[in-house]
Parts: sequence; structure tokens; C-alpha cells
Amino acid sequence: MNISIFGLGYVGCVSIACLAENGHTVTGVDVVPHKIDLINAGKATIIEKDIDILLTSNWEKGRISASQNFKDAVLNTEISIICVGTPSDVNGHLNLNAIYQTAEQIGEALKEKDGFHIAVIRSTVLPGTNQKIGEIIAERSGKKRNEAFAVVSNPEFLREGSAVKDYYNPPVTVIGTDNEKASKKIAEMYKGINAPVKETNIEIAELIKYVNNSFHALKVSFANEVGNICKKMNIDSHELMNLFCMDTQLNLSPYYLKPGFAFGGSCLPKDLKAFKTMAHDFYLESPVLNSILDSNENQKNQALNLVLEKNNRKIGILGLSFKKGTDDLRYSPIVELAESLLGKGFSIAIYDKNVNVSMLSGTNKAYIDKHIPHLSELISDDLEKVINDSETIVISHNEPEFKDINLRYADKHFIDLVKIKDNAPSENYEGICW
Repeated sequence: MNISIFGLGYVGCVSIACLAENGHTVTGVDVVPHKIDLINAGKATIIEKDIDILLTSNWEKGRISASQNFKDAVLNTEISIICVGTPSDVNGHLNLNAIYQTAEQIGEALKEKDGFHIAVIRSTVLPGTNQKIGEIIAERSGKKRNEAFAVVSNPEFLREGSAVKDYYNPPVTVIGTDNEKASKKIAEMYKGINAPVKETNIEIAELIKYVNNSFHALKVSFANEVGNICKKMNIDSHELMNLFCMDTQLNLSPYYLKPGFAFGGSCLPKDLKAFKTMAHDFYLESPVLNSILDSNENQKNQALNLVLEKNNRKIGILGLSFKKGTDDLRYSPIVELAESLLGKGFSIAIYDKNVNVSMLSGTNKAYIDKHIPHLSELISDDLEKVINDSETIVISHNEPEFKDINLRYADKHFIDLVKIKDNAPSENYEGICW
């Protein structure tokens, strides 16, 4: 393929060398003459392992060139990859001037082009940018999106120091677009890359890099706080975290990484409080650990507010224990939700097939007696009765019997805390995070 790359900084330089290595003919475009001169001399614009060898060898084969002439670059290529910088301003907002200017240049060039052209956003941008880029190109070119051109979001996952390796071995190749022709073309461009190709909607493709990097930053900060506590106790933090990383069922896994309701139970809240209290006792600041319970409380309030917004006074709750498959009610966030609603004068009906009030004992019974002492009057083993007696139903357990329940009871409103279905929100159904 013939490809143009706008922006010859870190991402652009790696992309031009690796795409050329895969057999494509690539033209680089940049506003800095020195970068143009370096590329046209077969030299990299950055310091990065293996990049010089790739760039020089493919320049010698005639696959790599660079120019400040954006118009020729667009007219002579099928795909333009945007790799310009998106720095933050003092308030944390992105400065998108460079990417908007690139869109204007592509649009200007497309005035004179007859063939279909694909603009690929490789720069890290927030949701909504793809749409804006399309509008700019359409306005400048006088042509319609998805008729004369397409805009694709294709985030990069490169790390400095291992960028070439990362380019050829990404965790996934993400293609966000509203154009099937463009999607197939970009997938073809990455043929030979060792990664699954995931086509998704544009907004997800735009946001994924921010979610990735935020989580990576969170992991670093969490490990550092653990390390600081370990040092105070003369514990080898690296040996501890090596052991932590051996758990690929819960610790390093998709488990617990699905948006939904708050955590609860007798373990997580108790142990988290003990751990952050330990840090406090050592006079250590642990802002990550300290923020977790606050975040959890916010999620409880989110669920409460969803119920309050419906202005229905009769509430059904499907699942009362802190998770499905148990009758453990201790520190269940659903118990707290029910308690809050009762305190506000709501009528509550509860269904939980695993909870038998007469069988509760010990601390489990003591907890529920303190928070909902008349639970036996509210809970029923008749699911249909609970639903018929309610106007808004809160689903807190992912049980097979609740699947498509909103379709069976179209006159009720359902609030889903566990994503029992993949459907988008509808007139009588919405999720807490979707």
C-alpha cells in the first residue's frame, strides 16, 4: 500500500519504519524541516532500539521518503495516518491544534483527489475527536464522509524503549470506524502483525488508550504504596509482589474488572480498612488505598440515585446477599441500599433464593437484625409476586432466572447492577454503568 504519515515524532517515526518493513511505501509529513532531512537521509528522528536499522534498510530500498508537501502526500497515497502530538494544557485539557490542522490539510488535498481516502487517527485523543476530524475534512474538501473518505481511530500501544517490538506484538489491533471498507483496508495494512484485530465503535477505540494508561498508572501507584508499607515492616516487597502476580485467577485477570455495583461482604471492606490503617500507623501516606472505600461509597450512591430518579415508591430487589450463590448478608451493599430506601419511606419487596431468614445465625443474623430487623416481612420466595408488587426492580445478582426479565414485564422499570444482558438501555431498562 501507499501510506502517508503526518507527524514524524515518536509514534510517526516508529510507524514509518515498521510499515515500510512490512512492504508498504511510506511518505512522512512534518512541519519541522530537520525531521524531513533526517528521514530523507535514512536516519531516525528518535532514539529507539532497532529503529535505525529498520529505517535505514527500508530507505535504501526506496520505501521511505519525507516531505513538507502535504498535498502530494495525500494525493499519492491511499491512507493518511495522523501521528501528531496532543499535549496537555495547564488545566489538563488536550491541545488538539496540531491534529485539527492536519485534518484541514487532508481535507484541502482531497479537493483534488478522485479516489477514496482513509484518514487514520493514531494520536491519543478523547471520544468525539474522530467525529470532529471528519467534519473538518468534509468542510475543507467539500466531500461527504463515507462516500469520498473515511476516518478510523486506531490507537497505538507503544512503549518507549521497546516500541518496535510492541509495534509487531501489540495486545490487540483496535480499529474503530463507521465504514466497513475502511475497516477491511486497515486490517489488511496490519497483515502479519502478531495480534488479534478487534473492530469496535469509534468512541471505544478513542477511549481505550486512556483507560489502559490510567490503569497502568494505578498499578504503579498501588505497588509503590504496598512497597512503602512493606519497608516499614522489614518485608521484601518484591518477593511479596512476585507472589501476588502468581495469582492469574483473580489478581492478574479480567476478574473484578467489569463495571457494576459496589463490593461488599465480610472480607474486602474489613481487610482494606486494616491495611490502610496499618499504613496510617506507620505515618505513611497511601492515597490510592485511602480512596478505594470512598469510590465504593460513590457507587452505592449512584445506585440509590438511579432508583430515586424514577419517582416510583414501590421497589423490588432481586438478590440481597453480597454476591450470588451465598446467604451471607454481612456488609452487603444491597442491604445498605434497601436500608436507605426504607429510611426514605419506600415500600420494599425482596427476592433472594439463597436467603432463608429462619436459617440465619451468628454474625450474619446479627448484621441483618441491626440493619433490616423486619427482613422476614419484606423477603419472599415468589419472584413473580415481588415483581408484580413493585414498580422499579433492582437486579443485583446475575441469575439465569432474571435474564430478559424486562421483556417479560414491560410495564416495570429495571435497574441492572450486574449486566444480566448485553442489550443497550431501553425504555424500561438501564444499567448502573451502561
